[in-house]
Amino acid sequence: MPTRKLAVAVLLLGLTASCSTRGANTTASAPGPAKPADSVKVALVPGGPHAYFQDWKPAGQRAKTDFGLGAVTFDETSQWDQAKQNGVLNALSSQGYTAFGVFGVSPTDINSTFSDLKARGATVASLGSCPAGDKVDADFCLSTDVGDAAYKAAKAAIEAMGGKGTLVHLTGNNVDSNTQRRIAGVRKAVEETGVTLLTTITDVDKDLQSAQKAVSDLLSAHGKDIQGIVTTAYNPAVAASAGVKASGLPVKVVAIDDAPETLAGIRDGSVAATVAQNAAGQAYVGTQVLTKLATGACTLKQSGVTVDSGSFVVTAATVATFDAERQAKTAQLTTQFDQLLTCKETR
Repeated sequence: MPTRKLAVAVLLLGLTASCSTRGANTTASAPGPAKPADSVKVALVPGGPHAYFQDWKPAGQRAKTDFGLGAVTFDETSQWDQAKQNGVLNALSSQGYTAFGVFGVSPTDINSTFSDLKARGATVASLGSCPAGDKVDADFCLSTDVGDAAYKAAKAAIEAMGGKGTLVHLTGNNVDSNTQRRIAGVRKAVEETGVTLLTTITDVDKDLQSAQKAVSDLLSAHGKDIQGIVTTAYNPAVAASAGVKASGLPVKVVAIDDAPETLAGIRDGSVAATVAQNAAGQAYVGTQVLTKLATGACTLKQSGVTVDSGSFVVTAATVATFDAERQAKTAQLTTQFDQLLTCKETR
């Protein structure tokens, strides 16, 4: 963890010391002295306003205090437009921000944005979502393995349905690579069972009103024909939880994330389960690693590495304890990154 002591770090004796004894990069040349942490300004930039990212704000401020950073800002003004997000990032760069944690608007175009930032000397993390395909032009990606999280959610829904019946999947923007990964995760779970997937409804995470209409239309048309709903986006999760409860239909709902309404539904039995993510861990550990890279205290052994920030099935049995599990995962992420970094020896 970088501190202001890095400002007086002595010159290396010719070799880079590893943060870990496993897989150390012994061929890298020794970099110069590390910069102080308070010279680093970190910008956390989601693609636009969304409830999911609200945990980034306090986590970023905790990181600022814990790591002695010069500044941490949170900017959600991109309005889900890649050109506008690029403009926001350019403006922050001109204001002296040197490290960026970005949830890209366009998964197919965001690598170009990452490359542009790095060409200016910035360190960059893809947070909360990895680019489409297998290439990450950010320094690293720290995100939920969304395919695995969707698989867990579908398995929980199928279990709640007693392993039979008809299931519906509600999710986000169809062109988003994360959505496609979620669709694949749900289909994988369905194919392992005798459950029928009636339909997958996409593009219902723009806002809560759109999600509520989609749920209302679904229940009106097929409410008596379905036994389960799995949701893998925030707004349809909230809408499905409330809509099924209001309808009185015996439909098992498995949600995503830990909105207060969703957790309340688990406690009163109207929601079978949810799959919580780790947005706070993404922002906190992402900022920590960005700081190590921006100061020059550490380098990544493999640029563009992808790390799963974790997902957690929450049921009535675990609703009181899942956050402790999530916090433990955040601590484990720091240890995991220690294995992925080559760091200077400080005295």
